[in-house]
Amino acid sequence: MTGWTEYALALVLFMGSHFLPRLGGLREVLIARLGRSVYFSAYGLLSLALLVWVIVAAGRAPYLELWPQLPWMRWLPNLAMPLAAILVTCGAGLPNPFTLGGGRTRFDPAAPGFAAVSRHPLFLALALWAGTHLVVNGDLAHVILFGSFAGMALAAIPAFDARARRSLGAEAPAFFDATAIFSLAPLARRDWRRANLRGVGLRAGLGLGLWFAALHLHALVIGVSPFPV
Repeated sequence: MTGWTEYALALVLFMGSHFLPRLGGLREVLIARLGRSVYFSAYGLLSLALLVWVIVAAGRAPYLELWPQLPWMRWLPNLAMPLAAILVTCGAGLPNPFTLGGGRTRFDPAAPGFAAVSRHPLFLALALWAGTHLVVNGDLAHVILFGSFAGMALAAIPAFDARARRSLGAEAPAFFDATAIFSLAPLARRDWRRANLRGVGLRAGLGLGLWFAALHLHALVIGVSPFPV
């Protein structure tokens, strides 16, 4: 299998794994037969395996430079990834069923939690990761890879918001008034800080710890040092 063939196959399978289950109610059928926990555990493992394959295949594809990597470019992911890591750890299990990684509980506008800061934190984290790595990696294979991820993440935000409007109906205005795509304004509100700051602080600390570990393992795992030179 040539480098481009493997890369194209890995990319198609990864993208397909995210869209095919939604066609014809396939996901609902599988959840009914396997149970939610089994389905999402298996789906998560499959997605992770395909993601690793796509990244490895991109590195194996022929190198066709579209723009050179300049030293200042490495600052972009190094500055963005701490925020992306915090968005991931604070957004996992978010009490918002209308986003990636959101919990199944019904959204309460009176207690939006981290959704007041961002109702789509995992999509924003993916866009930050992909967008900043796109600038650094100017070869064709990685431009396709990171461009696809960034585009998919940014396109998903209005798509999920439209789904929320359809599902919530008359309750939609309260949902959107209590949340934001991204806003730091809740941090200035005493009532929000009293209810959420401790939990958000612990999750943010976990995110920074994961970012620090990933930063220092990057060269070992990916084979490229992330530090500016």
